[in-house]
Amino acid sequence: MWWFQQGLCWLPAALVIWSTVTFVLSYSITVLLGHTDPVLPYISDTATQVPERCVFGFMLSVTSFLGAATVYVRYKQIQTLTSPSEHVLHLLNGVGIILGFISCCGMCVVANFQKTDLIGAHLFGAGMTFAAGALYILVQTGVSYRMQPRFHGKGVLWSRTVLGLWTLGSMVTLFVSSIIMYDEEPDVDVTTKVSWMPTESGYVPHLVSAAAEWSLAFSFIFFFLTYIRDFQKLRLRVQAILQCNHLYNYAHYDGRVHVHHGERSPLLAGSI
Repeated sequence: MWWFQQGLCWLPAALVIWSTVTFVLSYSITVLLGHTDPVLPYISDTATQVPERCVFGFMLSVTSFLGAATVYVRYKQIQTLTSPSEHVLHLLNGVGIILGFISCCGMCVVANFQKTDLIGAHLFGAGMTFAAGALYILVQTGVSYRMQPRFHGKGVLWSRTVLGLWTLGSMVTLFVSSIIMYDEEPDVDVTTKVSWMPTESGYVPHLVSAAAEWSLAFSFIFFFLTYIRDFQKLRLRVQAILQCNHLYNYAHYDGRVHVHHGERSPLLAGSI
């Protein structure tokens, strides 16, 4: 049996592969067509024009659904493995799924409201994606700390801790460099600016900010790689349950009322 055939590990693997292809493909198309700078553009700059914006929007929407499915399966896994007395784990698990869904919803907003459409909606979606996603990684790192060594070894915990610190550092760098970039170019609308010249005063902060954004995105991708081993222990089982309506037949004979208990399927009754 191949590794991707074990349990549900194909789900985080598909998320990692699909999201990576999304970024690389949209970047390659926009650079080949000359629609943006080839040196460290923002991720949103790789989806400003047709056809790359169509490819990016579609593929990022699929990424958001794969992410939501992965977050939900992870939530159910922790819920199943946690005893009712472990209140802190239950709390972290509940907070984690909320943050994960918020981040996935943010990706949907970014995919459908891109930089050249409604910039306010685009920035709001990006904030949801990165802020909630970073907090999700930190929460899941806390979950991993409380679940080792009974569920996984210290190697997984240390990997997620390093990735959590990577995510946190990228977030801080993105925030600080963006503020500096705005200060360096007070008369320029940097939110819609696509091409930058090396002679401009905000060029270096722009490069740092763009590099931090790419770093943040790939820290998410590498974090979901750590789910593959955990998801190999899961099996998906679908159980169909037919709920039947109880039918009570009343018959009058011998001067008494007799009740006959039976079952009738909704399908036999002519309704679904």
